[in-house]
Amino acid sequence: MASRLKRSESPDADLWPILEAAARYDDGAAARSHLDAGRPIYYGEKDTPPGLVVKEYPDGRRELVRFDHMGEHRVRDAA
Repeated sequence: MASRLKRSESPDADLWPILEAAARYDDGAAARSHLDAGRPIYYGEKDTPPGLVVKEYPDGRRELVRFDHMGEHRVRDAA
C-alpha cells in the first residue's frame, strides 16, 4: 500500500489510520506466507487480553506472549 503521510505536529497521528486500514483489508496472504516459510506470526483477537498477543507457529500451536524492553515473554498456551 503506497500512501503519503501528511505533515503534522505528530507523525504518528497520521500513521495510525493507514495501519488500521491495512489491517482491516488484510487477506491473510502475508501471514500464510510466513507460516509456509516456517516462521511464526503474531496477531490479536477480540478476546486477547490487553497487553498480550497471540503467537501462532506453523504447526498450529498458539501461545499468548507479551513484549517489553527485554524482549518477548511467553505467558501461556492460547486456547
